[in-house]
Amino acid sequence: MLAFEDLGIRFGGNQAVQGVTGSITPGIITAIIGPNGAGKSTFFNLLSGFYKPTSGRITFGGQDITRLPTHEVVALGVARTFQTTTIYKELSVLENAVLGHRVRTRSGLWDALLGTGRERQERRASEAAAMDALRRVGLEGQAHVPAGSLTQEAQKRVSIALALATGPSVLLLDEPAAGINPEETVALTRTIRELAAGGLTVVLIEHKMSMIMTLADHIMVLHHGQKIAEGSPAQVSRDPAVIEAYLGGHAAPHVRDELKADLLQSAAELPGGQHA
Repeated sequence: MLAFEDLGIRFGGNQAVQGVTGSITPGIITAIIGPNGAGKSTFFNLLSGFYKPTSGRITFGGQDITRLPTHEVVALGVARTFQTTTIYKELSVLENAVLGHRVRTRSGLWDALLGTGRERQERRASEAAAMDALRRVGLEGQAHVPAGSLTQEAQKRVSIALALATGPSVLLLDEPAAGINPEETVALTRTIRELAAGGLTVVLIEHKMSMIMTLADHIMVLHHGQKIAEGSPAQVSRDPAVIEAYLGGHAAPHVRDELKADLLQSAAELPGGQHA
């Protein structure tokens, strides 16, 4: 599906991402983790077309999308959210989601000004797609509420709905649980799991390790812009390179042991022991 080969980008003298090769398996939840500054969001920006790599290539469904503009990448089926919630707070929840579906429409300014049949038909289609997206994130009952009046957690759901309304086959979520409390994190985790169960391929960046260990089917670890490990949550939790990346070479042995124990406990507590 979505594959990348020797992917890299340099900003001046800083090699933010370097030599990352791999692919995203369809129909599962893949997590991208790593310490602060590991290059995770930059990697997402490359996959979604916001940045153009200085080396390597990206393919989607066998098609080279390395140099495509962002809107064309979205139209092909790759959508993303951002660390900072990016919604139009003065618009209703439904109007925000409608904007996402506009990537699938063809009517232009004159259609809107003249109220053409195509504009009316596409407007109905956009509203239907938007309502379906809101239903999938549990916000259909708040469709006509101003988005800015919602809680932080609900606003994150609006941004996910906006991405879903584009009709993606791959959804990139950049720190979806940032800034929300543990109870809200559990609810959002459930929603993401339901999206994947419905056939959507989900890739997420997240720093809440307990969430990752209970949610992800596969994990890729970045450090200093390079891939240092990947595998199931249980495999990654036992990888010495991952512990080293998070704690550094000078961490006290007991601190290392405590982190490793936390990771292993998170993996062991997965539903049904599916990753243990």
